[in-house]
Amino acid sequence: MGEEGRRVSETRVEVAEMMLPQHANLAGNVHGGMIMKMIDDAAGVVAFRHCRGNAVTASIDRLDFHAPVYVGNLVVLKASMNYVGRTSMEVGVRVEAEDPKTGVVRHTASAYLTFVALDEHGKPRPVPPLVLETDEDRRRWEAALHRREERMRTRSILKAEGLSRQRS
Repeated sequence: MGEEGRRVSETRVEVAEMMLPQHANLAGNVHGGMIMKMIDDAAGVVAFRHCRGNAVTASIDRLDFHAPVYVGNLVVLKASMNYVGRTSMEVGVRVEAEDPKTGVVRHTASAYLTFVALDEHGKPRPVPPLVLETDEDRRRWEAALHRREERMRTRSILKAEGLSRQRS
């Protein structure tokens, strides 16, 4: 693996799947867990393509459901790399549902996932830098950097609270 970096466009993926009755609850809505799995799978492909090796989901920072997905909808997931640290990567996923009869497309969910690249011993390993080419790439990087800083602050607070609880 070289230090030359990877462009966002090199690892971006788009995945589509028709939602069938086995994906839904009794009301005909696709289970949120099904959408979550599809999000994790698409994001995992982006992470793997970026680091060219094993990467595992470390966290799902945000997962917002905006609208239901129904049986018969074509679900399209658009996933791309937002940020790369030393061993971790943030992938953003946009979920859209298309009614194939009308062609109407709705934005149904969005998520941000953090992956960590692992070596052959299951230990974190460095990943190539991310090459930002467009204004959109740079905007996503900046937004991801703010989310990362917030995660670090939250982790620090939780760690401190855990230590104070142990002393009580």
